Amino acid sequence: MKKIFLLVALIATTSSQLLFAQDTKPTALTPLLTSYYDIKDALIKSSSADASNHAGEFLKNITAVDMKALPAADMTMFMSLQEKLTFDARHISESKDIAHQREHFANFSTNFFKLAKAVKLTDNPVYYAYCPMKKSYWLSADAAIKNPYYGSQMLTCGKVSEILNK
Repeated sequence: MKKIFLLVALIATTSSQLLFAQDTKPTALTPLLTSYYDIKDALIKSSSADASNHAGEFLKNITAVDMKALPAADMTMFMSLQEKLTFDARHISESKDIAHQREHFANFSTNFFKLAKAVKLTDNPVYYAYCPMKKSYWLSADAAIKNPYYGSQMLTCGKVSEILNK
């Protein structure tokens, strides 16, 4: 009898885990977060060419968003920020000047945070970090500070100020 009870409990636990795992599908906006992280990582490495390429990918992803796949509230928030995100991503993609790219990345990050805070882009934590020297923020998949505004000059300058999806 104990074996049957344990077997039923095991099956129930496994089934519920599978149901929750299926609930955590990426949204139509998840590729934007991936592209954002790629731009940030390129700026950390001070690679203006990579930042430009990844910003170009972001632009492709933002135009490919299927609005019909978004819940109404997500679509409204996305549409309110789409033009601003596109503006900064375009400047980053068209420039080879790392300082200019980082300048636009600051505004880009502010607007992307608004989107990430309002719309669940991932089930993983999103760390919102602050650079006191630049007085600007960025988003990261990691809690460890890697500053995209100064690269290797001040790689660990900053602190996490907020965590989304805890």
